Amino acid sequence: MISQDGGPPRGWRARVLGGGTEPDPRFTLANERTFLSWIRTSLALLAGGVAVEALTQQIFEPFVRTLLAVVLLVLGTLLAAGAFVRWLRIERSLRHSRPLPLPLIAPMLGLGAAIISVVLIIAIVQG
Repeated sequence: MISQDGGPPRGWRARVLGGGTEPDPRFTLANERTFLSWIRTSLALLAGGVAVEALTQQIFEPFVRTLLAVVLLVLGTLLAAGAFVRWLRIERSLRHSRPLPLPLIAPMLGLGAAIISVVLIIAIVQG
């Protein structure tokens, strides 16, 4: 991308995206769609955390209910932040023709789902 005066790119866009050349719009839009998918998942986790705390008083003990809600809320928050970082890292990689970075949020989401599953299994077996 060239600035209005024909020189190198300047401004917030160049600082955030790290310069480079404008990638094919299809790749940028695909990156954006993936970001939005992670955000939808994050919102679902946040809603799940609120729902667990608000609607499961008769199902789970207070400690289990709070633990599940907190894990869901923290996971949703980390996923939203991780989605932005992933979007930015991929956009920068596309602009500099570098290999795409490994997805760090996918293992985080898997680990969070495993923790929630273990807590639920223990609660069901003890209940």
